[in-house]
Amino acid sequence: MADSPQLLPATEPSEPPDTQEFERLTRENEMFRLAVEEMPHGLSVLDSQDRIVFTNRHVASIWGISRALVAPGTTFQTFMAGASASETEASRLQPTPLKGSTGVRRREWLTHDGRTIEVMVTRLADGSTIALHEDITEQRRAQEHISFHARHDPLTSLPNRLAMRDELKRHLMRNARGDELAVLCLDLDRFKFVNDTFGHAVGDLLLTQVADRMRRCARGTDYVARMGGDEFAVFQCGTQQPVSATALAHRLINALSEPFDLDGQVAQIGASIGVALAPFDGDSPDALLKSADLALYRAKAAGHGTLRFFEPAMDAQAQRRRALEGDLRQALAQGQLHLVYQPQVDIKTLQVTGVEALLRWVHPTRGNIPPVEFIPVAEETGLIIPIGAWVLAQACRDAVQWPAHVRIAVNVSSVQFTRRALLSEVTAALSEAGLNARRLEIEITESVLLQDQKQAVGLLTELRAQGVRVAMDDFGTGYSSLSYLRSFAFDRIKIDRSFVHDVDSNPEARAIVRAIAGLGANLGMAVTVEGVETLEQLRIMRAEACTEIQGYLFSKPLPATEIGGIIKSISTKQWT
Repeated sequence: MADSPQLLPATEPSEPPDTQEFERLTRENEMFRLAVEEMPHGLSVLDSQDRIVFTNRHVASIWGISRALVAPGTTFQTFMAGASASETEASRLQPTPLKGSTGVRRREWLTHDGRTIEVMVTRLADGSTIALHEDITEQRRAQEHISFHARHDPLTSLPNRLAMRDELKRHLMRNARGDELAVLCLDLDRFKFVNDTFGHAVGDLLLTQVADRMRRCARGTDYVARMGGDEFAVFQCGTQQPVSATALAHRLINALSEPFDLDGQVAQIGASIGVALAPFDGDSPDALLKSADLALYRAKAAGHGTLRFFEPAMDAQAQRRRALEGDLRQALAQGQLHLVYQPQVDIKTLQVTGVEALLRWVHPTRGNIPPVEFIPVAEETGLIIPIGAWVLAQACRDAVQWPAHVRIAVNVSSVQFTRRALLSEVTAALSEAGLNARRLEIEITESVLLQDQKQAVGLLTELRAQGVRVAMDDFGTGYSSLSYLRSFAFDRIKIDRSFVHDVDSNPEARAIVRAIAGLGANLGMAVTVEGVETLEQLRIMRAEACTEIQGYLFSKPLPATEIGGIIKSISTKQWT
């Protein structure tokens, strides 16, 4: 069989190469056009005369203008005029060609409706320009928001401590040319009471109203800041000092002493102010603020609504206080603290019915440090918390050794009353020592009730429920002691020694003792008189119907080991 003839494949004539290239370029151009139109930024191309050659659709929408203003041939000046935009920087994009100059520049423009448009301009070597347009309004606002809150207090919108330091630094540089500068540090009186009594929401409202009043008291050039908590600061520059700072301080004190209406709750606080002047009290922000803080510390110690200017002696005193704090921490750790006890004697039988525990500190190099010196430091630093717990425990352990009819009186600081742990500390001290709760008497001063009367009365009631007795110490020295006797039925009130030392020669002092003794009798409260040193004072206290007496007439404070002996000695001695 003859082979079939082989058929050759049919061939088509090939297309001209230039046609294929044209179609490829057409496809690529279309892809490029779509990409440019869909890109998230606006894109424009200008020729060397700054006339528009091309823009994508986003340019008109970003600027909020018609497409006619971005048509090819439109000049840059015409485009910007139609957009009603002004450049936010001092240097402007020049409309003239920059032939031979290349580079990228970033500009921000502000539109008539407050939006911020960023334009990144790339100038090519032939003078033509490619520009990317982006609406950065929200981005800029977010940045400004972050920047603002990094340097401002979110509650009051006042500058914060960081902003205050930076502003002080700038003004101190100007101060070197002769301007006068004053820094006022302000702390609110009784803010904690308001915050704890009415709640944090009311406390925050109070702080915002304080900030408003401070703004109204300050001049337009004064700088008001919130430093944190209830502490504020103001500095003045370019005014006559200290006259201007004194006037501002008094305006602030007067304004902040007026009642505050806090959504129906009326609160009355006050302010203490410390002032430092540059360059005398410091030539840096930290030094000036430190000096003003030291002056504020002295102002608060002097009482509510007080103004103090910094004095060099304050710094020396602060250094001594810091040294004392360090030594006190060491004293607690090394057992340098100890208790002594002073008897309390029934005025009729002249038998010891109780003893008061008194804290003492013997410093290894300075000797005896009086409580009036170290107790305030312990309270301010919080060391009174562990010290107070130790005093309670030790006093209960010592009292177990004495006759069962002798009670032990322990002073409790107002700082301890801010902690619910006091109740458990009392329970633990009684349990560990095996002491009957009726033999423990807690002594407080009215400062406990001043901070938060409702909370304090609640805690006192719980202590009473355990069987613990409660006494008000230093009665008569506070301005509102009488009102506290209505809020809580104390077991005992103690007349302060200040009414006793001249009771035999001062009729007014005797009248006060008579009034307090009568008040105690009518309310069913025992009355103990402190500081009795003579037989004549003893006779007067007996005549005025006081219940107990305490003082050097019977005994000085003694170590626990000597209390048993003094109890017997007092009961057998003839006192008339």
